[in-house]
Amino acid sequence: MALIAIVVTAFAYSHDTPEVSVAMAVAMNELAEKELIKHFRHKGTWLERVPSKNKWVNNDVIKLTEIGADPAVLINNNTYPIPVSSRTDDSVAISLYKYDTENTKITDDEVYALPYDKPGSVQEQHRETLEEVTEDHALHSLAPAGNTANTPIIETTGEDDGTGRKRLITKDLINYKKTLDDLKIPKKGRVLVLSSQHVADLLIEDKALQVQYQNHKEGSISENYYGFEIYESLYSPVYDGTLDKIAFSSVTPGRQASVLFHVKATGKARGTVKRYLAESSGDPQNRETVVGFRLYFIAIPLRAKGQGAIVSGTV
Repeated sequence: MALIAIVVTAFAYSHDTPEVSVAMAVAMNELAEKELIKHFRHKGTWLERVPSKNKWVNNDVIKLTEIGADPAVLINNNTYPIPVSSRTDDSVAISLYKYDTENTKITDDEVYALPYDKPGSVQEQHRETLEEVTEDHALHSLAPAGNTANTPIIETTGEDDGTGRKRLITKDLINYKKTLDDLKIPKKGRVLVLSSQHVADLLIEDKALQVQYQNHKEGSISENYYGFEIYESLYSPVYDGTLDKIAFSSVTPGRQASVLFHVKATGKARGTVKRYLAESSGDPQNRETVVGFRLYFIAIPLRAKGQGAIVSGTV
């Protein structure tokens, strides 16, 4: 409420001196930026399961370290000295993605005449839009670029849904679970983010999942469904006919995919947040305020193992 009051006051009245104007603008921006950070949580989504690595960020760059091989464990050893091995870690610095919202204008007439807090509504809309876009982009980033031994991609094998697409069936999940078991991917922490198509496929086949789906309020649909934590996303990465991932926001048609990742093999980080503001007091011709936001954020795999996808097969 304090932020809204300050924003409305600043939009509605001019400042007495240039010094007061500058100080007020700085305070307003700091409050607005803190408010966006406070509520930027992706609450109730699969992205909550990705560990935060904010402490690794410096100047909107994150330094990642891929830990080397695990040590061997000797059982009932009676041979000494015990062997010594070294562990080679690889480090890489990655710039966070930069997300800019398009600017929104708010006229002084609107501030005075509207029966609701439009400046506060605009700020909330920008935050929600940033949350949606960063979540979609994060899921695309966590999806493997292609089918490899360490990032397996399988195709669905169910019946034709009437469009030439094969439905996802529980048998596919059971087979995929075995594939991950063979790769020694830890069982605890396997998250499967289902596309809307694949959610519908499983709901048609599995009555038990229907009950869980109808009863879940937010977060995961199921915490243990054939060994997976199940979430749903309206956005889905798409793959071409050779199981190569199509670029984010591309208009190239492809096949929807559900994304598999292991919690301990992923990380997310938020960098700086900045609000850009041009007040109406500096625009005597139009008498309108223009506001926009910039956010630095990233969610990526931390190692080249533990990601995968299930792509809709074709008849």
